[in-house]
Amino acid sequence: MDDDGAGGRVILAATPIGQPGDASVRLREALATAPVLAAEDTRRLARLCRDLGVEPQGRVVSFFDANETGRVPQLLDALRAGQDVLVVTDAGMPSVSDPGYRLVAAAVEAGFAVTCLPGPSAVTTALAVSGLPVDRFCFEGFLPRKAGERRRTLESLATEPRTLVVFEAPHRLADALADLVAAFGPERPAAVCRELTKTHEQVLRGTLAELADWARGDVRGEICVVVGGASHDKQAPGPRDLADEVARREQAGQPRKEAIAEVARAHDVPKRAVFDAVVATKHDPLR
Repeated sequence: MDDDGAGGRVILAATPIGQPGDASVRLREALATAPVLAAEDTRRLARLCRDLGVEPQGRVVSFFDANETGRVPQLLDALRAGQDVLVVTDAGMPSVSDPGYRLVAAAVEAGFAVTCLPGPSAVTTALAVSGLPVDRFCFEGFLPRKAGERRRTLESLATEPRTLVVFEAPHRLADALADLVAAFGPERPAAVCRELTKTHEQVLRGTLAELADWARGDVRGEICVVVGGASHDKQAPGPRDLADEVARREQAGQPRKEAIAEVARAHDVPKRAVFDAVVATKHDPLR
């Protein structure tokens, strides 16, 4: 059911991801006139306003991951009082791997209007410059920090045919790319986009293996990784085919764990699928 427009509005405002000059006219006006500004980092908001020559007249409140849930009731009160709430994050679109979703959900549930001031997005910017297909894509946000969870996540995405976009911290990039090589195979095309729109913007394109080798050096800045989707042109092998190939490698002296990993890479399937195929054949009476 649509909202009735009563009370204030939640306004999600995209902020520049690098260059202040990318700010829209509407963003400048909203920063100057919004009754309430909910900012992921109030210091960054102050810096952005200085860069834009804007003097906010509204009340500024912090609104970040740790306090987002607790802050929502206060912001709903402002909406009930007829005040618009402008939501801005450090860069890009609120609620996309940033605070905002919980407030939007609560505002929609309470019947308040939610609108958006569109603008810069690291996701679509990275896609546009990656050189990879952009007609269909999926976005996974930040990969899990723990190695085991990250590997399981990537294995589940190994057969995804759409172009994949993820965010990653610079100090975890090398490990993440190594895990991508293990899950997706070394030849999958990809791009690492660093410091998009900023002075030291860098876009490196190549295979996952090439990018993983590059990332062993000192990498800094904001990172987006774009990975080409899995190709399904050739017929995927069935579980018995996968298990047979692992068995042949084992008979040749290769350790099972290594054999499973190489078969997965060779056929562009998750290691878990190969492992499950090997286990299943042990209980197959027809084998």
